[in-house]
Amino acid sequence: MRVAVTILGIALCLFLIQASARFGFSRMLARYALIENSIPAADQATKLTPSDAEVHRSRATILTRLQNPAEAAQSLEKATSLRYRDDTLWIDLANTREELGDTAGALAALDQAVRWAPHYAHTHWQRGNFLLRMRRPADSFAELRLAATANPAYTPNLIDLAWGISGETINTTESLLEIKDDTTRLALIRYLARKGKGREVADQIAKLNQSPSTETQNELARLLFAAKAYREAFDLWRANNHNTQLPINGGFEEPIAFNDAGFGWIIAADQKSHVAIDVTEKFGGAKSLQINFDGAWTPGNPLLSQTVVVDPGKTYRLSVAVRTKDLVTGGPPVILVVDANNNELLGRPENLPTATIPWRALNLAFTTTATSQAVIIRLLRNNCDSSPCPIFGTLWLDEFHIEQTEPTPVR
Repeated sequence: MRVAVTILGIALCLFLIQASARFGFSRMLARYALIENSIPAADQATKLTPSDAEVHRSRATILTRLQNPAEAAQSLEKATSLRYRDDTLWIDLANTREELGDTAGALAALDQAVRWAPHYAHTHWQRGNFLLRMRRPADSFAELRLAATANPAYTPNLIDLAWGISGETINTTESLLEIKDDTTRLALIRYLARKGKGREVADQIAKLNQSPSTETQNELARLLFAAKAYREAFDLWRANNHNTQLPINGGFEEPIAFNDAGFGWIIAADQKSHVAIDVTEKFGGAKSLQINFDGAWTPGNPLLSQTVVVDPGKTYRLSVAVRTKDLVTGGPPVILVVDANNNELLGRPENLPTATIPWRALNLAFTTTATSQAVIIRLLRNNCDSSPCPIFGTLWLDEFHIEQTEPTPVR
């Protein structure tokens, strides 16, 4: 009896070793087949281990690459019969059947994928997209919403699909999304802000159950600003900022930003070391902006700028106080105003004086276009007649003001 048991054990070990070797060699052949797109190698792998779903899947992948979806579908059907709980195999089969024009078979495969992975987002997402391609939007978005509920990472894609299907109509988009919480509505608001849909953003904010935080409002303002929806961006921004007289911080009484984006003064990062708030020299208030030049400032590159919301088709006057000391250059500084949307020059640029002068008020008149939402005030240098063209000396700026003078005919 003991001898018989020993012999049986040895036989079992040999069988297992042989089976393991066959399985390993089959998987190696399948990997080789995938690399070389070799059907003969894939066929040999399936002969070695006909009950291994993975080698049938590899064969199907190669057949798909070789544009033979009919045989690929057969291999995937075999794979799903061997590993019927594998949702990814059902999805592969659905894609292949769809390529063959078998929409009913594709939907049946996706039904199986959802059946075996009902709580996974990707199965609902795949089925929802398929239903959308079948022109069944109501059924499609029911699935897509389930996907976004299971995995919120799908929410931005869901919103993008709804926006596109609706023809960029907010009411239809809301209907497709069936928004039930502030988290989803905020995702929609961020999407609309990136699209520059300022009015829609304001309407959606009003529908929130809780008012957005200051941080969120500032984020939305930045998104609208980047999308050139300047007026709505400013409305959000000024809700959390006490100084909203235009230009913002015109007397430089508050801190200024470096290489930032949005409303308020922006100083070019490479000029940071040349700029300082001066409490000894000022035209009004308690401070001014002092700029020290040591030679380096490329003509055409704005050193100082601010975006200011305006009305279309109106005439404005920009005033600023200037002082210089030993300012020497072949390309003097200039203040100009451009349309924020298209960079169109508005009005005649105002060259700043050189040499040494006491405080002096300068005025620049400009007229906005019929489509203007905002303008950008810029301090930059004129081009020089020769190169190199350094700039030396000191410039002070203070008391920027903008006022509307009178309406003009819309251009």
